[in-house]
Amino acid sequence: MSKKICIAIDAMGGDNSPDKVLQGIKYFIEKNPSITDYELNLFGNEDVIKKKLNDYKINQNFINIINSNTVVSNEDTPLTAVKNARNTSMWNCIKHQIDGKSDISLSAGNTGVLLVISRMILKMIDGVSKPALAGLWPNENGMNVVLDLGANIECSENNLTDFAHLGSALYKSLFKDSTPKVALLNVGSEEIKGTELLKNTSKKLKILSNKKNFIYNGYIEGNEIMSGKSNVIVTDGFTGNIALKTAEGTAKFIINNLKKTLTENIFTKISILFSYFSLKKFKHKLDPRKYNGAIFLGLNGPVVKSHGGTDATGFYYSLDLCYKIIKGNLMNEIKNNLKNTEIEI
Repeated sequence: MSKKICIAIDAMGGDNSPDKVLQGIKYFIEKNPSITDYELNLFGNEDVIKKKLNDYKINQNFINIINSNTVVSNEDTPLTAVKNARNTSMWNCIKHQIDGKSDISLSAGNTGVLLVISRMILKMIDGVSKPALAGLWPNENGMNVVLDLGANIECSENNLTDFAHLGSALYKSLFKDSTPKVALLNVGSEEIKGTELLKNTSKKLKILSNKKNFIYNGYIEGNEIMSGKSNVIVTDGFTGNIALKTAEGTAKFIINNLKKTLTENIFTKISILFSYFSLKKFKHKLDPRKYNGAIFLGLNGPVVKSHGGTDATGFYYSLDLCYKIIKGNLMNEIKNNLKNTEIEI
């Protein structure tokens, strides 16, 4: 019998928890009736969780509850977290992973605190100096991995090179038999464009492209991120976070204005009848909940951060991402990538 995929879940982190967490778990169980090779380790107030599991009529065959009476608040800073976060649901969630009882951790709690706790407990992979926050974005041919999305404001050439290896490993773990095609986010596609940092990083990625871990496609501009020509987009956390928030705002702007336009008068309302299924498909593709779940890469174990304000559907997608990451053997992919560049781990 193969080993079960064990996912540690901070059941109390984020808005409207544990309700959205438990409802998201219910969706995951019900949408995957044929999958039985997993168990979910929930950290939080045991009495509250048990009651709500019964209230929502959730199948508890795959669930373990580990009592944690305190919670990391949204007001906590990374500094206060070091002092106050021990034995919270978030802390115990990550601790369960380093103890070898879970394969991956998931939380919708405070992002800064989660990063600090994860780095304190799991530690960095040898040879990697900074963790990256990676996310999934849709493109014309499927999906992109984009990193860093905010963990590191300033990055060196080595950091960006590490991100290329980490992002490529994530892509290979999620999309088997697909080739990671790396691009470096820049203000232009020409080789003369960009800072010295980007130019030097580009030179290194060209050399590393021959190692067969990924194909390096050169520079990419912001308006080409979703073209599908490249599927692993590398940048620093400052630029990546701005790109992420711009993309989220643009998608929200389009959906809201399309909805407003199509409900202006009786004629536009009638037109909806003739294009209902196309509009539904369009809205589904832009739904940010489908891409909920950013991954901390570079640690001795993967940690997924669900958006704190997402709903149960969004949490379901982040849980599904956790399952796919472990099923795809992410840590082994990372190890192989770094080994092929003569980095010992």
